[in-house]
Amino acid sequence: MTTTALVTGANKGLGRETVRRLAARGWEVFLAARDEERGRTAVAELAGSGLAVRFVALDVTSDESVASAASQVKAAVGRLDVLVNNAGVGGEDGPPAEARVAGLRELFEVNVFGPIRVTNAFLPLLREAASPRIVMVSSGMGSFAVARDPRWFDLVPPGLGYPASKAALNMITVQYGRALDGIRINAVDPGFTATDLNDHRGYQTLAEGTDAIIRLAGADGPTGGFFDRKGPVPW
Repeated sequence: MTTTALVTGANKGLGRETVRRLAARGWEVFLAARDEERGRTAVAELAGSGLAVRFVALDVTSDESVASAASQVKAAVGRLDVLVNNAGVGGEDGPPAEARVAGLRELFEVNVFGPIRVTNAFLPLLREAASPRIVMVSSGMGSFAVARDPRWFDLVPPGLGYPASKAALNMITVQYGRALDGIRINAVDPGFTATDLNDHRGYQTLAEGTDAIIRLAGADGPTGGFFDRKGPVPW
C-alpha cells in the first residue's frame, strides 16, 4: 500500500523540498498551498520528474479551506499516513517594546492556530492509517534553552512574534503527543536554512533543512520530541 502524505505551505522552500523528497520515496504526496497558481506550478514541475504529487488548495487560516482540503484527500485516498505542518510566516522584526498586537495576531494565526486547525481537521484521516505521524515544523528560536544561551545573544536579537509562536507550537506538539494515542507527533528545527523567510541568508541547503522532517516522517521513531538534523533539541 502506497504511503500518503500532505505538506502545508509547500509551493516553495522547505515545504516543496519535503514534498519532493517524500515523493521520491514512492509516496503519494499532496502539495498543499494557499496560492493556487504557485502550488499548481510546483506540482507540474515535480510531476514532470515522474513524482506522484497532487495539488490541494489549503489556507491554514481558513476553517472552510482546511475542511475542503481534508474532504478532497478523503475522496482521493481515504486516509493520511503523514501530515507535515510546514506553513509559517516570519512576521515583523523589531524589539519587543515596538511589537504591534495586530502583527502578532496575524503571525499566530498562521504559525500557531494554523497547525491546530489543520491537525484537527485531518485527525479522522490519520486515524485511518496503520502508523500515522505528524511533523510540526518549528524552530530553534522557539527553544527556551537556546533563547537563554549567551552564545546566541549577538546573533539573534530579542523579538516577540516568531520565537513566541514557535515556542507555542512546541508546547502544542507536547500536548498532542500526550493526547493522541497511536499517532506519533514531533517538532522539528530545520536549522538556519536558506529560504525566503530569512532572505536566503541561511547557511544550510534545503536538503539539509529537511533532513529531520524526512526522518521523522518515516514509519518508525519517537514521539513527543523536538529534533534537528543532528538529534534532540532542548526545549
